[in-house]
Amino acid sequence: MTKQEKALEIMRRLYIATPHPKVELHYSTPFELLVATILSAQCTDKLVNTVTPALFTKYPAIQDYANATPEEIDRMVVKINFHSNKAKNIVAAAKMIMTDYGGNIPDTMEKLDALPGVARKTANVILGSIFGKAEGIVIDTHGIRLSNKFGLTTQKDPVKIEQELMQLIPRDKWIDFGHLLTLHGRYVCTARPHTCEGCTLGDLCPEYAA
Repeated sequence: MTKQEKALEIMRRLYIATPHPKVELHYSTPFELLVATILSAQCTDKLVNTVTPALFTKYPAIQDYANATPEEIDRMVVKINFHSNKAKNIVAAAKMIMTDYGGNIPDTMEKLDALPGVARKTANVILGSIFGKAEGIVIDTHGIRLSNKFGLTTQKDPVKIEQELMQLIPRDKWIDFGHLLTLHGRYVCTARPHTCEGCTLGDLCPEYAA
């Protein structure tokens, strides 16, 4: 089995387990997803989802964030890792969107990547989940771990991993594939000790075979 054949078989099996993969961050507007994704860096989606309801209620529009101070946002996201820096970035991103883009979330990788607090991973989440644009594959800690475990790459840098996976997976599946890896890593093949019995990817996994 070639590396590409293995990647496609992994994707096929994960689709059976999760036919409609999507981001698990809670949001109702594009900017809410941007805020939640910024907060989720080095933090679990589960924790972010406990913090954002009150935040989104108090600040329902981009303009509200642009008018807020970083300290005001910070007080509402204090449970999040690196909350002070993330609060500053959220306010700065809101100001930039209002000033440079007329209050509309930009829909290109270049413009999203230029926003404070936004890197390629966050931009991929927004482009895929909001605009349906497949510009890349979302690679988080689960994507790094699983793509290495299954021998799809030997890289550790998420951007390099993404570039390699983009050569293995059809472009129209890029958006889903990142979510599939994340969900499998989050709920089945966790970083913590776990049982591999019944795993849909068992015979493809060196650790399971061992």
